[in-house]
Amino acid sequence: MSLVIVGSLAFDTIETPNNRKEKIIGGSCAYAALAASFFTTPNIVAVVGEDFPQDVIELFKSRGIDTSGLEIKKGKTFHWEGRYDDDPNFRTTIRTDLNVFRDFKPNLSQEYRNADIVFLGNIDPDLQDDVLAQVKNPKLLAMDTINLWINTKKDGLLQVIKNVDYFFANDEEIKLLADEKNLIKAGKKILKTGPSLVAIKKGEHGALVIEKDFIFGMLAYPCEDVVDPTGAGDSFAGAFLGYLDKVKSYREKDIRTAAVMGSTMASFIIEDFGIERFKKLTAEEIECRFNAFKQLVSF
Repeated sequence: MSLVIVGSLAFDTIETPNNRKEKIIGGSCAYAALAASFFTTPNIVAVVGEDFPQDVIELFKSRGIDTSGLEIKKGKTFHWEGRYDDDPNFRTTIRTDLNVFRDFKPNLSQEYRNADIVFLGNIDPDLQDDVLAQVKNPKLLAMDTINLWINTKKDGLLQVIKNVDYFFANDEEIKLLADEKNLIKAGKKILKTGPSLVAIKKGEHGALVIEKDFIFGMLAYPCEDVVDPTGAGDSFAGAFLGYLDKVKSYREKDIRTAAVMGSTMASFIIEDFGIERFKKLTAEEIECRFNAFKQLVSF
């Protein structure tokens, strides 16, 4: 068993200055799993309602994603609505309907409990803690979060962070969590709480990976037209962990490559609404853009 992703599957309603899309497929599990599927065979643990499209589940299966951990419950799928203004780095939540996600209790199968890598998507810290209690000696535990949990369940969140190896957050979240204005100080402060690595997603400004003995930063791929930034962070994390699962190594050079792979996949997802770009993405396109990243930092 390789990579298990525990998170949300959702319908997203997205409004941007130029367009609006109603109830497209979203959720941390969807983005992370599809991004990871280009490198490994991820397994998902999530819940959806009876209204969730069967063709999307078939899409997951066609990409090698194991869906045996997906619950289909009576009721409606989690729905989130948000609006982006002219700056795609900032969004406003308009509406959140938890629906069947309200009673979501992740229950990992025996096989999933023996996974090499477990990624806890940005779900309630109490649920993340429940998953930690179920897994058995994974080689790597990773997690993500959102401002909601930092503002409402900070103590519980810090307790979970203490027990994971890698922590993913965007620049706003890491500063809020660490109560530090300086990004480097914030990252190092979170390192001291338990994780061995902190990956900070900086939107159009790239990403920053901080470990005890090294700091690695990278640019974002130059994209003049951001269609929909939703899911970029989850795609980054999914590709990052998917690549590490592929190479079966956590050495510094592989972590650096994983970070660039994460940025590569994030750069694709923002080119269209929801998961649409991943549906038509090819291995050749990924390799080409990965090489473009190399050229960006070559001197």
